Amino acid sequence: MMFLAMDTVFDQCSIAILDANGQVLSSHTETGKRQQTQQILPMIDAALSEAKVRLADIEALIFNRGPGAFSGIRINTAVVQALSVAHDIPCVGVSSLQAIAQCAYQKYGLKQVYSSLDARMQQVYFGQYSILGDVAGNAIMQPILVNDSDSTEQLLDYDSQTALNLPIVGNGATLLKANDEQVGYEDVSPDAVVIGQLGIAQFTNVGGTDAANALPRYLRNQAWKTLKEQGKA
Repeated sequence: MMFLAMDTVFDQCSIAILDANGQVLSSHTETGKRQQTQQILPMIDAALSEAKVRLADIEALIFNRGPGAFSGIRINTAVVQALSVAHDIPCVGVSSLQAIAQCAYQKYGLKQVYSSLDARMQQVYFGQYSILGDVAGNAIMQPILVNDSDSTEQLLDYDSQTALNLPIVGNGATLLKANDEQVGYEDVSPDAVVIGQLGIAQFTNVGGTDAANALPRYLRNQAWKTLKEQGKA
């Protein structure tokens, strides 16, 4: 089984093709977000060619569903939905916050973290993640309900403090107010390989979905509106 993973949420265009064991067959990342619309389809074609596979060989399409930048989420969601409909391939959406946490585990060995991503407008996207068991070396960061709510993903204001003294990872780390001795790791930036590894684990456990249910996750419900339309100066 082969999987095609993509990310345009983390200010990049990143494409990867992985096998069922999470081994990378092709991986390329272009930084910057201004050319993502033009980059993504040629990069997919190049990755398929390099891995010597066709779209017909792809078991599932894995994408970063957000939360994050509206335009970035929109781009890879639209591409995944279009490819899914055209080639009858199931989709798997992966949380950007989970990807940050997983990247922190792979890079620094951190098993419990707060994952954070700058949401602009004086807020960060935020979640708590933990390794819950390590099966055959395939450890996956799992979401934890945060702040006594029924959600694993939230918006926090800049300078908020966390309930626990866990490491804060992601580019929102310095935007929150750290507790004494709380460590931040701002330089955690996942690519499509991490998205793909998480998506494969999810697909193995619960399967995928059709294009109509391959939905983005914004958290800020009016993200598509201008500041004026949102009633903000």
